[in-house]
Amino acid sequence: MTQDIALFKAISAKMGYLDTRQKVLAQNIANSDTPNYRAKDVSEVDFDTLLKDITSGDRLKVHLETTQSGHMPDPNEIDKGKEMKRKVTYEVAPAGNAVILEEEIIKASENTMDYNMMTNLYSKHISMMRTALGRGQ
Repeated sequence: MTQDIALFKAISAKMGYLDTRQKVLAQNIANSDTPNYRAKDVSEVDFDTLLKDITSGDRLKVHLETTQSGHMPDPNEIDKGKEMKRKVTYEVAPAGNAVILEEEIIKASENTMDYNMMTNLYSKHISMMRTALGRGQ
């Protein structure tokens, strides 16, 4: 039943991502003393890539209709922000290892909190559906 509902599919997909990321972060921590080991991470799905089907270059294929002056302008008329440079966060030890334990532990803790939040969301929505169906808690 829940596998057919988009919200539950999204929560399950996010939990799958978080599970995979936790494994990668644990591998980084386990290899923190391995010579020439570089820390890895799993990149989250970028929302921009999901919107590529509705864009053509920098122009949107879908346009907002503005029938009154108070409406929002077309996104193509708004100046784009400047792209920020990303600094390199990993230092390399003399043995060639680039794992900073503190950063990996912080990432793992954040990942655990996100996973717990998804678990709670899933549980709350199941409970809400049961209440709506009259089956209570």
